[in-house]
Amino acid sequence: MLKVREQHMNHPSKLHAGLTMGGRYEIVRKIGEGGMSHVYLAEDLKLPGKLWAVKESVSDPGQYGSIRDEAQLLISLSHARLPRIVDFFPPDEDGYTYLVMDYIQGITLEKYFAGYRGRIPVDSILQLADQLLEVLDYLHTHEPVIIFRDLKPSNIMLTEHLELRLIDFGIARNYKREQAQDTVKLGTVGFAAPEQYGSGQSDARSDLYGFGALLLYLSTGGAHTEWTEKAERSIRPDLPRKLMPIMRKLLQTSPENRYASAAEVREEIAAAVRLEMKPDARRGKDIAGRKSTQVIAVMGASGGTGTTHTAIAISHFLARGRGKVALIEMNVRSPAFRRIQQIVDGDRSGSPGSRKFEVQGVDYWRQTARSDVISLLSGSYDYVVIDLGTYRERERLEEFLRADVPVIVASGAEWRQQDILDMVHGLSRYPQQKWVYFLPLAGGDAVQRLRRQLNSPHVFSLPLQMDPFDKSEETDKVLGRVFQGLPGGQRRRRFRFGLT
Repeated sequence: MLKVREQHMNHPSKLHAGLTMGGRYEIVRKIGEGGMSHVYLAEDLKLPGKLWAVKESVSDPGQYGSIRDEAQLLISLSHARLPRIVDFFPPDEDGYTYLVMDYIQGITLEKYFAGYRGRIPVDSILQLADQLLEVLDYLHTHEPVIIFRDLKPSNIMLTEHLELRLIDFGIARNYKREQAQDTVKLGTVGFAAPEQYGSGQSDARSDLYGFGALLLYLSTGGAHTEWTEKAERSIRPDLPRKLMPIMRKLLQTSPENRYASAAEVREEIAAAVRLEMKPDARRGKDIAGRKSTQVIAVMGASGGTGTTHTAIAISHFLARGRGKVALIEMNVRSPAFRRIQQIVDGDRSGSPGSRKFEVQGVDYWRQTARSDVISLLSGSYDYVVIDLGTYRERERLEEFLRADVPVIVASGAEWRQQDILDMVHGLSRYPQQKWVYFLPLAGGDAVQRLRRQLNSPHVFSLPLQMDPFDKSEETDKVLGRVFQGLPGGQRRRRFRFGLT
């Protein structure tokens, strides 16, 4: 294997705690370094309490353009799994430049992996792979195409809710079709594709090689990043076997023998995992011998529409004779579930301990991460209702799109109807045939008008229900029409990976 030594920042930093940059960013402390940069935590003096990450880099005069390129690159990108750049200080007389970007609270995948001693849960591996392919697909379909070129555990941040963020775009580049090979050979040994060492130009397939190396690394306890017979034998036995030929293809030496796009890989993995969990034809049932968990995701078109109220009403309706229900709060900023739990526990002032509590046969899960949702889907619930809060076209959108029944809650007031129209228009690239729209307290004319505008029959008015925990004949009648096609009773295990 070609040995490449990573470069480290040899120049002394100009930043220190207490220093103020541009009259706005006060340096708090150093939080990282690597490659050709230092990274500091800074507080925004104009927005007290707001924290940013400041990346300090230094280059020779002939390389000043590279840091400007990185700034322009980041400015052009807009994705929930990428850092957002908010300010840029061009090279000073010594060549020092500064990028001010989102401060991502969490740990690197490298540290997370080490904390598990290389044995992170399989569901977490699948979840991280899905998120990584999602952001790679965005980069590779960007105009111009962006090649990340340095996928490795230390360049991936994980938030406390196991949401993935790509960091350090120091060697990312725009793909130029006319180039035969890369001008600069960059990347981390073990994770970089062969063509990044001089055999050709890196393109989207180079990132897919890096993804395959990372997936193999996670699947072998950190022992392997290249496909060999020994690596194949080292893959953990609890990983779906159908993933092995996918990894093998990702790690082909020649780019033309790999997958063509991140979207294709995502579909292949989704199909492989679903196939792994298919019923055993000889027994006429699946691995667990049960039916699937049905997922209902509830999202508000805007604030104040009664999203949580509606999610609670749906959950208790389903729990009354239809099966076992979990109601999951994924809107981490909402205090609703915490307040409900305090009332249930009889403590209106203390801080609830366990995130799980029960109300009238419904299991409530307060402020739940996506990794926990995956485990709940493979548990004992017939229905999982997810309260996603208000639409923001970012992190929680994927859960909405994955659901068996995606529910949008919107105001029936004519002057607020534009909220739902804007949301639907913003999501027009996604299939919307199975979406359901609830308009609390809306009149019949508002329902008919929205049905025409959305060209959908799945628009319903919800009657007044003061207490969503209690049974309401009028509300049950509406919910019965919406959910009459959902199966109930016993369920089977099913991994939910990728869009269906």
